[in-house]
Amino acid sequence: MTALSIVLSMLAALLLLPCGVLLVQTMAALLPAMRGTKMQRVCVASDNPPDVCLLMPAHNEATGIAKVLRTLLPQLGHGSRLLVVADNCADTTAAIVREFALTCEFVEVVERYNAQLRGKGYALDHGVRHLESCPPQVVVVVDADCEVMPGAIESLAQLCVQSNRPVQALYLMLSPVGAGVKVKLAEFAWLVKNHVRALGFQCMGLPCQLMGTGMAFSWQHISHAKLNTGHIVEDMQLGIDLAQAGAPPLFCPDALVTSVFPATAEGLDTQRTRWEHGHLGVIVSQVPLLLWRGLSRCDRALLAMALDLCVPPLALLTLLTGASVVAGATLAWAGGSLVPGVLAVSAGAMLGIAIVVAWVGFGQGVISFWQLCKVPVYVLAKLPIYFYFLVKRQSSWVRSKRDGEQ
Repeated sequence: MTALSIVLSMLAALLLLPCGVLLVQTMAALLPAMRGTKMQRVCVASDNPPDVCLLMPAHNEATGIAKVLRTLLPQLGHGSRLLVVADNCADTTAAIVREFALTCEFVEVVERYNAQLRGKGYALDHGVRHLESCPPQVVVVVDADCEVMPGAIESLAQLCVQSNRPVQALYLMLSPVGAGVKVKLAEFAWLVKNHVRALGFQCMGLPCQLMGTGMAFSWQHISHAKLNTGHIVEDMQLGIDLAQAGAPPLFCPDALVTSVFPATAEGLDTQRTRWEHGHLGVIVSQVPLLLWRGLSRCDRALLAMALDLCVPPLALLTLLTGASVVAGATLAWAGGSLVPGVLAVSAGAMLGIAIVVAWVGFGQGVISFWQLCKVPVYVLAKLPIYFYFLVKRQSSWVRSKRDGEQ
């Protein structure tokens, strides 16, 4: 009984860290005074806008890339350009972009074919190498299935030049029309991760993670970055690498980029598995190293990145905390120590407060309170994803099926 109590106490104590980080981030995001102070420096107009290249990796995006380009091209300022990397495409993606290039001289497409080296990282590396003959000041990475809000590119590029650091836009995933409660809960979880938590750290003067699209880099940083990897969350790994090199990413909430969750169950499951297996893999492989380097260098940016990374996906954190509470209560009922239960309940309280605060401050337009109460259903639906992480982890990049594809 004593040994079990010690083990459960240690496990519950471990959960205090991610739950505590999440609570601090959500509370900081709600402080108007801090938020206003930090956000004043995000968008400072410049008489000399930087030379920008939009780099867009695209794999079989023929069904939607024309719409994306029609929205995006009017936002490009004088001297800006767009480079699309049609990577291992088996459709008409490249041909569609060439049609735009006939009327827009600042649009270019290059094709890449390599059946063995597949993934977004390889496409980005191919694009950067292509730009070496005439490098821009700033490279902004935008996915081919995203909508970029007006003014976002300008805000990202200017902040990137002024800070000489990578800059991450606010990237939100939205539910498709008629989506069920599970997708709505996924949208809320995404909002917490990419908006609330990132804004909280920004208000504290701390960096954020890179989120995959809406990312701005100076040429110096992107040209020396290790991009040609098949990492399934290459964006997260790139942000870690840059932070260790002394350039932790900044969050720019004024720049908004959105995408829509796949409407099909297959596409949604593929997307979730890739994101969550990749995130968990980074936690296992990177958090201890980042914590050590942050402490040994007294580097608060690295420590902040490590603490942010240690917060697992919201569903998994809820599952682990709930299981810890049940285990602690069972031990106390059987006459064992109260310590595991107290620690677990403390972690659960912090998690619950953080979720409610995030919903009150940011999520009421996304999901109703009664839908939020169905979190246990959402958590249980994700059990197979976490089980397969233990027995059959996804380690290679897999593109999510787009809506309308067969």
